[in-house]
Amino acid sequence: MDLNILLGNVPVLFFFLGALAAFVKSDLEVPPPLPKLFVLYLLLAIGFRGGVELSHSPLTAEVIGTMLAGIGAATLIPLVLYFALVKSLGPANSAAVAATYGSVSAVTFITASGFLEALGQTPGGHMVAVTALVETPSLLVAVSLARRGLRERREETLFHWREFLRDTFFNGSILLLMGALLIGVIAGAANSRGAEDLLPFTKGWLFTGVLCLFLLDLGVSAAKRLKEIRTRVVFMVAGGILIPLVNAALGLGLALLVGMSAPNAFLFVVILASASYIVVPAALRYAMPEANPGLFLPMALAVTFPFNVLLGLPLYWAVIGSFWSLP
Repeated sequence: MDLNILLGNVPVLFFFLGALAAFVKSDLEVPPPLPKLFVLYLLLAIGFRGGVELSHSPLTAEVIGTMLAGIGAATLIPLVLYFALVKSLGPANSAAVAATYGSVSAVTFITASGFLEALGQTPGGHMVAVTALVETPSLLVAVSLARRGLRERREETLFHWREFLRDTFFNGSILLLMGALLIGVIAGAANSRGAEDLLPFTKGWLFTGVLCLFLLDLGVSAAKRLKEIRTRVVFMVAGGILIPLVNAALGLGLALLVGMSAPNAFLFVVILASASYIVVPAALRYAMPEANPGLFLPMALAVTFPFNVLLGLPLYWAVIGSFWSLP
């Protein structure tokens, strides 16, 4: 793993700064309304750019294969994790962890996209669509298994599939990402002036600057979450690192099988190695109120996210370089 890749990734260095600020109890913070605005901007930028790129890309075997591989992995991962953890954690908590690690972190995906941009690598626009496709199967599989387990134990509370599905399919992050992707496809296909006018807003110095501010805030949040993992510290730290590595290995194997390009393979590995801490917690409020957010949320945000951002990205890229010819 090339240390220069890590040290040269400026947004990640701001994540370090935010974590340091939390550890030394500095009053450094990003005012509360701004982080949400940063998320909206970054999702819009990634979605729109991906849509424009997708509009100029043919529907190849790699594109179809990548989407099918993403759906398959999002079904398999929560299935395996649930049955591996249910005896020790119970149906609700095992389902929550399974859904968290079967889904994708949009912020990790955004960070990985910035990582590729800094290296001068351009992934396919369809990778944005893959991030959204991964969310739903993992949630459906994990929640279905948990509801069955709770019925067997007679611990099930009142549950409405309608609210769960609405919160899953129309979660703000996914809706904005897919909506921006669709708008990008339409604008790109029409070769409209609007697509050209908006592209400077969604890439370059502005995108990198907002990403730096957002990761600065996440560094503060992640460091503060570390105190919440004391009760199950061994499981949460070990699981928060080992699960992403196993999922990354699965992603690498599928990328080789499908025949993805190096940038696409890297993003696919990152998608499977990440853990959702935005979409899944929101959906589980309705679907799995029995689950303990103090278990799966700090595990994803305080362990897996920092691991992926600080060590995972350069590690995954180094592994990709051993299988693909990189410029």
